[in-house]
Amino acid sequence: MDKRAVQNLSAKQNVVESGQVLTRRAVIVGLPLVLAGCAGANYGVVSDGGFTTPAIDVTTLDPNLMRTEVAWRGKEKPGSIVVNVPQRRLYLVEANGKAVRYAVGVGRTEGTNFRGSAVIGRKEKWPHWTPTAHMMAAMPRYRRYAGGIDGGPDNPLGARALYLYRDGHDTFFRLHGTTEPESIGQAVSSGCIRLFNQDIIDLYNHVPVGTRVTVLQS
Repeated sequence: MDKRAVQNLSAKQNVVESGQVLTRRAVIVGLPLVLAGCAGANYGVVSDGGFTTPAIDVTTLDPNLMRTEVAWRGKEKPGSIVVNVPQRRLYLVEANGKAVRYAVGVGRTEGTNFRGSAVIGRKEKWPHWTPTAHMMAAMPRYRRYAGGIDGGPDNPLGARALYLYRDGHDTFFRLHGTTEPESIGQAVSSGCIRLFNQDIIDLYNHVPVGTRVTVLQS
């Protein structure tokens, strides 16, 4: 092989090797984006306030429990919230006949559920929680929290809480997150409305204090 052929071969090898390097770099740079997409923007890990909300495995989650936009034909104004207890769904009403639908967990019995209208009187991130006397009587395991529990991953209210008020008074009903994501879509709570932590964070970010909430029992 003459000198020129050797130089041409060497040049071709350099091009191939350079291309391989660029390809590897592209893969490495693009990998986090691919992984982020696989994790799911809606139900991935959320870190805020010094705490971490774990991801929900959407591959095993019933698609009907996932947050989604749906058609809305109710009379409620955009920005208001409607909770349909029998459906175990919460709707954030939008403009143009649309609403965002969230799956929720509701009270174990009809009598434990809030009903009627209220407003969000307070909002809290990683809220403190103290069970009521009624809760402790109905669920004795809550007695160990009689002195209250600070916000965090082990707090039953989860990552956020929206406090329902009526006529300026706290009703002691909340829309909140949960430490038991498997309970979403079920009738298991003491009467408050629970959502996936990722969903209550989303709802918290979209509604201000004063938002009207209507809870339907039938």
